[in-house]
This record gives sequence, C-alpha cells and structure tokens, in this order.
Amino acid sequence: MAKKDARDPLVVTSKMKAYIKSKKMMTSSDAVGALNDKIYALLDEAIARTKANKRSTVKPQDL
Repeated sequence: MAKKDARDPLVVTSKMKAYIKSKKMMTSSDAVGALNDKIYALLDEAIARTKANKRSTVKPQDL
C-alpha cells in the first residue's frame, strides 16, 4: 500500500489532545492524522463549492 502524500498539519495536536483529555478520554496516536485528513477533505469540498458559485472567497455556507 502506497503512503499518502505528506501534507502540512492543520491541527494543533496539543490543543486537540487537551480538549479530548478534558472530556476524560484518551487520544490514539493516529487520531490527529485522521482529523487532519477530514479537515483537508472539508476544505476541498468548500473550495469546490466556492468555485462552482463563481466566487474566490470561501464563506461559512461553503463549509
């Protein structure tokens, strides 16, 4: 299986872990990467919607 392209992290790991810990839960080692992937997918969808609406500014409704 080929490794995914490395992308810059969009998640602040320490903040994510602190939030999860505040809920009395633990964070697995691969949870940060999974959340980062979800954020990239969400942003890609928002960008596509923005382009489809002939705009160059991503707005809350695009998310």
